[in-house]
Amino acid sequence: MDISLTETLTAFLLAYTLWRAYAFVVNSPLSNIPGPPAESWWKGSYGQIFNKNGWAFHRELRENYGSVSRIKGLFGNDHLYVWDPLALYNIFVKDQYIFEGRPANILTNRITLGTSLLSSLGDEHRKQRKMLNPVFSSKHMRGMLPMLYPIAHQLREAIANDIRNNEEHIDIMGWVSRSSLEYIGQGGLGYSFSSFDVSKKANSYSEALKMFVPLLFRLQIVRQQIPWLVKIGSPKFRERVMDFIPFDSVRDIRRITKTMEESSRSILRGKREAIEKGDKATLAQVGSGKDIMSVLLKANADTNLSDEDLLGHMSTFVLAAHDTTTSAVSRILHVLAANPDSQSKLREEVTAARKEHGDLDYDTLQALPYLDAVCRETLRVYSPVPLVDRVATQDIVLPLKWPIKAIDGKTEIKEIHVPKNTNLLISITAANLCKSIWGDDAEVWKPERWLKPLPESVADAHLPGVYSQILWIIYYFRMTFIGGSRACIGFKFSEMEMKMVLSILLESFIFEPVSDVIWEFGLIHVPAAKGTKDGMPRLPMKVSLVKS
Repeated sequence: MDISLTETLTAFLLAYTLWRAYAFVVNSPLSNIPGPPAESWWKGSYGQIFNKNGWAFHRELRENYGSVSRIKGLFGNDHLYVWDPLALYNIFVKDQYIFEGRPANILTNRITLGTSLLSSLGDEHRKQRKMLNPVFSSKHMRGMLPMLYPIAHQLREAIANDIRNNEEHIDIMGWVSRSSLEYIGQGGLGYSFSSFDVSKKANSYSEALKMFVPLLFRLQIVRQQIPWLVKIGSPKFRERVMDFIPFDSVRDIRRITKTMEESSRSILRGKREAIEKGDKATLAQVGSGKDIMSVLLKANADTNLSDEDLLGHMSTFVLAAHDTTTSAVSRILHVLAANPDSQSKLREEVTAARKEHGDLDYDTLQALPYLDAVCRETLRVYSPVPLVDRVATQDIVLPLKWPIKAIDGKTEIKEIHVPKNTNLLISITAANLCKSIWGDDAEVWKPERWLKPLPESVADAHLPGVYSQILWIIYYFRMTFIGGSRACIGFKFSEMEMKMVLSILLESFIFEPVSDVIWEFGLIHVPAAKGTKDGMPRLPMKVSLVKS
């Protein structure tokens, strides 16, 4: 007797629901940790956590429940919401190989992006990171920076054209997104997306990038089912299942993934054809290793990386670097527009430096104190990525810097016995805005705090972060780039791009805010103009030329 696809899925879903219902009524080892009640018996608190208007819920968690709280996942599964600094140190540094990426996210990344840093664990991840580390070193950034300045100049000219065309409001994020794609294309892939050519139809790759992360955010609940979905039947059967899933977002993410893969494959094919034809410019580019594609092609010759591996690294680098840096630069300009005195002060600094040096080299750019302070403070207060997650791969004890009160109101919890397979949501935002660390003005955007010694409480917190031998204080005390083996590998590239763009734009333009802009919560924060219904990020601003 044939069993229909619908019957199979229904039976599987029923069995899973019964299993989770049983787990719901059994006391969890985490049951004495305080936290908010579940909003839904099956979604738990996911509808509040992963909500574009979820700012208030996340504030409630950090203000009402302490530095560790218990939240409900799907079907009543207990999760931990964490921002205690000692716990974070253990999660990201001391026990980083016990607290790994969640299988649902690792598998989603592997399905959508291919094999890469974002879709690998353990030895595979360490091997990939070792291969890629050299291209993200400070030394490599110094050599790369001069060839990227033309992109910042193109960005300036594009905005100036909008001003000359009497545009009342300019979508700054739209232009920053274009420049970010071009930075990644030329600096990462040795390829130009012709991002500033407005006469051309929008690049399909750039259009796919804009929607990829917002779609993943809307699919948080669906993503959590990936680990058991991939165990059902054959790949062909799973393809059929995907065709029947009644969510437009699922179909959209499949279409976008296909577009990104085809674009990456085309870029790779073009680079290889140029090499085979003996194109001197391409051979020189690959030989000098000025971009990530060149490094990967070299590695391919030495280690026989498959095309699928190459494509996975390409897609991951473009996606990871594009959205986060676009969000960060857009947020800095938006904050500066709301703080005209700070904007003027920064303009004076970069204008004086450029008057003396022209386009600033890497070390001069890093040495500008107020530019550095503005970038640090914006990334602290407005981290582009608000949450990261981990799963405990074995039973482990997690110590706390600040004990929390148990549900009974009497017991003081100084350490938490975390069972194997417990999911943890780490709030980067809460750690960066903690008043016990940063002082009573922790939530206030104040670049000047970085121009003097930081409070001892900052050093005492030992928040994990990426480490730079030259700029250690910038990153070590801030969770934005996280720490450990899964820290953001491209933070120096991102920082270099931010500072380069700001030095060029602030010399030429004055930015003023527009009142109908809100920032939406997401996997990566994005701005939106009130009243728009297409779901596309926008940052309209008033922009005028600096008078000579």
